[in-house]
Amino acid sequence: MSNEYRQELARSLTLRENILITLSTVTPASSVFIIIPSLIVGLAGGSVAAMVIAAFLAIFVGLCYAELSSRWPISGGEYTWAARLLGKPMGFGVLTLSLMAGILIISVIGSGVGTYLSVVWDGFDSPWTTIIVIVITTVVACFTIKTNAWVTGIFLGLEVLAVLVLVVLGFSDIQRGLDTFVTPQTLGASGGLEPVTWGVLFSLVSVALFAYGGYGTAVFYSEETKNASKTMARAVMVSLLVTVLVELLPVMAVILGADSLESLMASDTPMNDFLVQRGGETVNMLVSIGIAIAVFNAVIAIQIQNARLVFASARDRSWPVGVDRLLGSINPRTKSPIAATVLVGVLAAAAGYLLPFAWLIVATSATVVVIYVAIAFASLRARSASGGRPDHYRMPLWPLPPIIVIAFMAYVLYKILATDPTPLIVAVASILVGVIWYAIFIRPKQGERWTLPEPQADES
Repeated sequence: MSNEYRQELARSLTLRENILITLSTVTPASSVFIIIPSLIVGLAGGSVAAMVIAAFLAIFVGLCYAELSSRWPISGGEYTWAARLLGKPMGFGVLTLSLMAGILIISVIGSGVGTYLSVVWDGFDSPWTTIIVIVITTVVACFTIKTNAWVTGIFLGLEVLAVLVLVVLGFSDIQRGLDTFVTPQTLGASGGLEPVTWGVLFSLVSVALFAYGGYGTAVFYSEETKNASKTMARAVMVSLLVTVLVELLPVMAVILGADSLESLMASDTPMNDFLVQRGGETVNMLVSIGIAIAVFNAVIAIQIQNARLVFASARDRSWPVGVDRLLGSINPRTKSPIAATVLVGVLAAAAGYLLPFAWLIVATSATVVVIYVAIAFASLRARSASGGRPDHYRMPLWPLPPIIVIAFMAYVLYKILATDPTPLIVAVASILVGVIWYAIFIRPKQGERWTLPEPQADES
């Protein structure tokens, strides 16, 4: 038996195409319109400072991803590193956490399509729109990976155009100075702006970090990327850089260009209100359609990512034999894991139909933090471990980046526990389910299951 995984997926992606799918997973435009407004409400202009701090932290996380993905460019992503460096039980815990969050987040994000299309027709704002979106994107995600790279790339271009409208409208008529960016404020009881401490600002950095999340998903396409061991680090870091620029610039523009920060902070949809104020209802409608396209695009990309995760888990023999055989199969024509893709779509659609939206948010909100902690600890262990590609990328200043990530994430976890521990409880419970499954199902047959071969050669 070979000590390397067999090349079953089509190694056809260039670095550029990998980045296109990765950025579509991040979907920076939807972060600007859906996630970042909560920063503006809490910090006003200080939201820019929070995003800059988060960008520096994201660089440290990105360096951890870059080194690990370059050394072990395997489609399973984070769980494959945790299993090799933190122990197989912990690796399986990260796998179940990733599977749970990956499937549920499709339902969460998919619901945004109807919300933004409702500017065209109110009837689009329906749970059935989410189901239809998931069905369509599941079909698209079954195409060849190269086709999906260009499909998502075209949608990504439309998404960036929508964000550029905010940038142009904001910077074309600046209302206040750059000092606003380092002046965290909130709305007082009287409706005026009141200063808040930098401690409050730091507590909201995690929101900005979540908005940037997704650049590490480049590794899920590593077995389909040419020269992956030499290009994965670049794919991760370029994706992060583009994400930061596409999300930070429009926020700066809106903060500087808004007629009233008080009105902006009081709005439930500050970005849309800014568009109406500066560009009118037609511009707002066109951009809202663009955001709906961005969300649709993200659902495609996240389904592709999670299909690779399911495929990798089946290839590692994580489930009963028949399930592994089905989910680990590759379609001979498209060279994609169609069975795994369809399963992800079915489960996401079922979750969107059966589970309350508020619960979906709770179940996924702490996942990124917990996975970042696992990645940072894996990075600390990596250089004392054997295996992987010998010519891999090595992060500068090691071990400082993973130590900084662990320290900040510990602070974030403390804030979660102090406010509402439910998301963390859900994340820990997901890991425990995986650890128990490993102990009952995998460990008794450890010579047959989870042998964790080396990544295959990737020079072609």
